[in-house]
Amino acid sequence: MNTSRPYLSIVIPVFNEAETIETICSRVASVLSHITDDYEVIFVNDGSTDSSLQLLVTVAARDKRFRVINLSRNFGHQTAITAGLQYASGAAVIIMDGDLQDPPELIPSFLEKWKEGFEIVYAVRAKRKEGLLKRVLYKSFYLALRTLAHIDIPLDSGDFGLINRRVLDIINKMPECNRFIRGLRSWVGFRQTGVPYDRDARFSGAPKYSFSKLFKLALDGLVSFSTIPLRLATAMGFIISGLSFLGILIYIYRFFTTPRVPGFTTLIIIVLFIGGVQLITVGILGEYIGRIYDETKQRPLFIVRETINIEEHLYPGTSRSRR
Repeated sequence: MNTSRPYLSIVIPVFNEAETIETICSRVASVLSHITDDYEVIFVNDGSTDSSLQLLVTVAARDKRFRVINLSRNFGHQTAITAGLQYASGAAVIIMDGDLQDPPELIPSFLEKWKEGFEIVYAVRAKRKEGLLKRVLYKSFYLALRTLAHIDIPLDSGDFGLINRRVLDIINKMPECNRFIRGLRSWVGFRQTGVPYDRDARFSGAPKYSFSKLFKLALDGLVSFSTIPLRLATAMGFIISGLSFLGILIYIYRFFTTPRVPGFTTLIIIVLFIGGVQLITVGILGEYIGRIYDETKQRPLFIVRETINIEEHLYPGTSRSRR
């Protein structure tokens, strides 16, 4: 097999996407046929329980440029992308999802911007073909992230985009466990630009990102790139302490001016309110401490079970390779 660095790498995480694999391979190959033959498409099977792996093996057998990284279990979307980025060897690397909501037909636009001198090109979702609730939640998340984060993360920009080799090498050296790729992409800087597109509905099947997974992703983004929640917790502590001190003065005054001081209901409300604020503050601290704990364990981000069409000595990790 040719071991020289390909011109273009495409990283596609896959989790139970059997319905879309043949279509996405066909569309990617069709787009790239008008650009270059010097490419690799790296599918990362993130612990799929359907026939995704078998279909990927078939695709890889037909075309050696289609490569497979089979993880030992489901490690999550961001970690699967990280695995693909670690193995990608192209001069430029494109990340896209395996559900065809990220259209491969946008790849030429990425490459045009890259040739203009931009090291990072990201897709900006102009429209979403999703339910109202999801659109509102996504919008709220990106607004909160942009407001709270200490870096400028563009609104409605997902992982879909292009990263050049120099930037990718820097991102791959970042050891943090709780990965938020679009945040890391913004953090490194360099010349960046966006390409607007209309995000399609899923080609087939049900969404793999549940609300709980979306919530975790949002927390990872906020906690990884902002300390403002900690400062808000501190501010809440000062505000509540000030109000409590004011309340003490009021009740002392009423004790000496009113023979009988009613207020059992008020007391219960105050106790519950302060208790709720304390739990929120402890929760915020817990999110940061939990991530510190994850980092100190220094476990590998992912474990590769096997690879297909990949020269293992050229890449990180240990796995059983078949070609």
